[in-house]
Amino acid sequence: MDKINILIADDHKLTREAWSFVLNSDPRFHVISECGNADEAVNEAKAKNPHVVLMDINMEPFSGFVATERIRVESPSSKIIGISMDTNPEYAIKMFKMGAVGYLTKNSSSEEMINAVLGVNRGTKYICQEIKDNISDQFLNAKGPNPNLNSLTRRKYKLLLPLPMGFHPEE
Repeated sequence: MDKINILIADDHKLTREAWSFVLNSDPRFHVISECGNADEAVNEAKAKNPHVVLMDINMEPFSGFVATERIRVESPSSKIIGISMDTNPEYAIKMFKMGAVGYLTKNSSSEEMINAVLGVNRGTKYICQEIKDNISDQFLNAKGPNPNLNSLTRRKYKLLLPLPMGFHPEE
């Protein structure tokens, strides 16, 4: 069985090293690159065409949202899993709109990360349990007769809109 090649993009070195250690400890995976900024991640994805990219959404010099969109162009076969400290489901939605096929929070366990990598590599979408729970809570706690997850504030709605290629929002 061929190993799943993984690119890790996170601006925190210790996070990258920890994820690499966990993934490289499993014989099914090979971390082929660790990137500390979004521009490097896009370039490495283009050059190395990884099977899976673990993409932090809070990156420099542009966001992981923009990097995800660019990687989808430069390395279309790479499957991207967005990762964030933020547990707001709207960030997961935005990552999926930008081309990601999976989403984890930094509260996710290493077992959940492994399941996400295996799943997206097989072609399925993956959303971590914490985001699923938050979506359920939002729906169940919504006021009124027609709970609607689409009733967003203007600012939140703008966050979810796909950005045009080459657009660099100030964050």
